[in-house]
Amino acid sequence: MNNLLIAQSGGPSVAINATVGGAVEYGLISGKIDRIFGAVHGIKGVLEDHLIPLHSVLSSPEKMTLLCHTPAAALGSCRYKLNDYRQDETDYETIIQVFRRHNIRYFIYIGGNDSMDTVLKLSDYCREKGINDIFVMGAPKTIDNDLAQTDHCPGFGSAAKYIATTFSELERDRAVYDDKNVTIVEVMGRDAGWLTAAAALSRGNGSHGPDLLYLCEQPLEPSDFVKQVKQKLSETTSVMVAVSEGIKNSAGHYLSEECQSGAADNFGHQYIAGAGRVLEGLVRDEIGCKVRAIELNLMQRCSSRIASATDLYESRMLGMKALSRALEGGSGEMACIRRIVNLPYEVSYDTADIRDIANHVKNVPASWILPDGKGVTREMIDYLYPLIQGEVPLSFEHGIPAHLKLF
Repeated sequence: MNNLLIAQSGGPSVAINATVGGAVEYGLISGKIDRIFGAVHGIKGVLEDHLIPLHSVLSSPEKMTLLCHTPAAALGSCRYKLNDYRQDETDYETIIQVFRRHNIRYFIYIGGNDSMDTVLKLSDYCREKGINDIFVMGAPKTIDNDLAQTDHCPGFGSAAKYIATTFSELERDRAVYDDKNVTIVEVMGRDAGWLTAAAALSRGNGSHGPDLLYLCEQPLEPSDFVKQVKQKLSETTSVMVAVSEGIKNSAGHYLSEECQSGAADNFGHQYIAGAGRVLEGLVRDEIGCKVRAIELNLMQRCSSRIASATDLYESRMLGMKALSRALEGGSGEMACIRRIVNLPYEVSYDTADIRDIANHVKNVPASWILPDGKGVTREMIDYLYPLIQGEVPLSFEHGIPAHLKLF
């Protein structure tokens, strides 16, 4: 039998389930897949042999559509790091045993950089051990938009749309008062400032957008921040600031380190939220006006009610591309998007070698960032704008969106 296994890992997004839907849909119509399984909680579910039959769970077009419109990881997620197989083969042997037990020939792992690390290690292991009848493919997902070799990542467009909408609404809120005030909004982004840059999309439709915009690609000195806020307050009553959670000072230290425990996940990533609170304290102590820090936190990841139709469509297509390439014999690759033109927006779907993706970071080009917190260039806006287009019709039950539960 030729069976397919799909799993998800890393942080949730609005679009990650659409990639599952695309892979399942292609598997059903290809005539080359007998059964389709989903691993519960990513590679951990594979190791624990916790699989569910997606070919029967997603038995109708209605359920498939509902899955694609359901936010977060419907199969569950994890942040499990595989050891180097040259030092410890235990996990790899277990994974191959599970694959053999269920006649799995094709494995698609959907996620961000850490997930692509798993694709790299597992595909290399199969190659090293001469296992040439199992094909391991990656499908991208990260709201951070920092995966290399793809123009952009599923989940990012919807998160960008949420951020642009939120900044527009916050501006309406803060503009009603005539006293001096500062609003600091912290946006996700450890190593890349793509999401923070999306705040600039709120400029328009009657909105001014953020007055200061700090991406983590450029260092920010606290003293410079205070000077720039003071300057803005001399020009206007209300100042709104967008800042990446991963912002650092010129010495390379996260601004948020002042209020963090130093804890880290299994991949060694520090928990870094809190830059906004640090900047809030600076404004309160050095300027003395009314100030509020807002941490968007998890809300920006899974707001399906403001999803981008473009994002969900492309995510579904990438699931199809990942499986179609696996059926051609591809392994150790990731499905990716190639942009052809901004206007009218056009893309193509391709794959890239996982070695050029795993453990690499795609930063915002320096030429797209204006200095001193002034924002981003027209090139950035032209890049972002197509990704937030289109609205997704939702099914509501009891007044709130309906979601599909797989396990």
